[in-house]
Amino acid sequence: MIDLRFVRENPDVVRASQRARGEDPALVDALLAADATRRGAVSAADNLRAEHKGLGRQIGRASQDERPALLARGQELAAQVKAAEARQHQADAEFDAAHRAISNIVVEGVPAGGEQDFALLDTVGEPTAFDFAPRDHVELAESLRLIDMERGAKVSGSRFYFLTGFGALLQLGMLQLAAQKAVANGFTLMIPPVLVRPEIMAGTGFLGAHADEIYHLPADDLYLVGTSEVALAGYHSDEILDLSAGPKRYAGWSSCFRREAGSYGKDTRGIIRVHQFDKVEMFTYCKPEDAAAEHQRLLAWERDMLAAIEVPYRVIDVAAGDLGASAARKFDCEAWVPTQQTYRELTSTSNCTTFQARRLSVRYRDENGKPQTAATLNGTLATTRWIVAILENHQQADGSVRVPAQLVPFVGVDVLEPNP
Repeated sequence: MIDLRFVRENPDVVRASQRARGEDPALVDALLAADATRRGAVSAADNLRAEHKGLGRQIGRASQDERPALLARGQELAAQVKAAEARQHQADAEFDAAHRAISNIVVEGVPAGGEQDFALLDTVGEPTAFDFAPRDHVELAESLRLIDMERGAKVSGSRFYFLTGFGALLQLGMLQLAAQKAVANGFTLMIPPVLVRPEIMAGTGFLGAHADEIYHLPADDLYLVGTSEVALAGYHSDEILDLSAGPKRYAGWSSCFRREAGSYGKDTRGIIRVHQFDKVEMFTYCKPEDAAAEHQRLLAWERDMLAAIEVPYRVIDVAAGDLGASAARKFDCEAWVPTQQTYRELTSTSNCTTFQARRLSVRYRDENGKPQTAATLNGTLATTRWIVAILENHQQADGSVRVPAQLVPFVGVDVLEPNP
């Protein structure tokens, strides 16, 4: 959630952020009204409790004749205190709901608008051109026996698949390379839980507008994560961190799960949009004033991984209306997909400022020893979808696929050959 003091002092900035996102600026006024009501309810309850406590002392000193009236007044005050506390609890709940309804404040410079209103920051490499008709990743994967979509659907339903043989090795190689690069850059490698409690999922901001994208296990009241960002954000919940030596960085390797409830009819072919995939995700805790620079570092590490798989890509500054609720700014790296003649997202990195940490009560001590809310950031370092870009961009006329040099030690061959 956003800083309440900032909202009180800069309501127009928050309203502008809401409009840039395409969200309701009136939510800011609703929050300020709920805040005023809550503060009034707290004050009223405090005053009545103080009066009731003072009356108790007065009764102790009262004469026999004065006691009945004072006791009657005490009973009346006790009832008033109980009613005031109920109003306070109601006001607290309404305030909390109003506070959580507002998305993070977008960083200055983020383009306004929706999905197509991004700003292009950089283009690396030229779109891959062939002197033959390229095959899409599904046709290539099936001929190379890397992916089995048909049996995936038979076992689990649509948007599921088996990675087989060199397909499995290719994914494991990508993830292993990502893990090695992360560790070399000072990240602590983690294999986190993929089931989390509701308060952790809510704390990261994923139970808002897109809650229907998340798998929920009602019998256990646990959620399957769509990214290890969720578990890593909860790792230090209710803690005070030592950030005196710089950011704390974690890299989570996990399976991820998404219902894709809002994507009916989209990307139904292949593994671009699926219900289960694996990913290595970077996650950082840092001081708020260091967050923008850390965001650039995460992007640089993503670009290093994209260079390792040798695909053309572009970097975009995602428009405010296409940001998740917790992100104040997001950079996407999109790889060229030859058979679609367009760029498709492979990685994203988000600066969530203090939004998640405030919800999860993750703090650090400033130079004066005073607890302050930390900032959190995340970024994808490798994931299953990358197989699409690798196969399509490195295919050869005979149907084989060249393995990028940095992945050869993990895959074991430098060319994936069609099976007879």
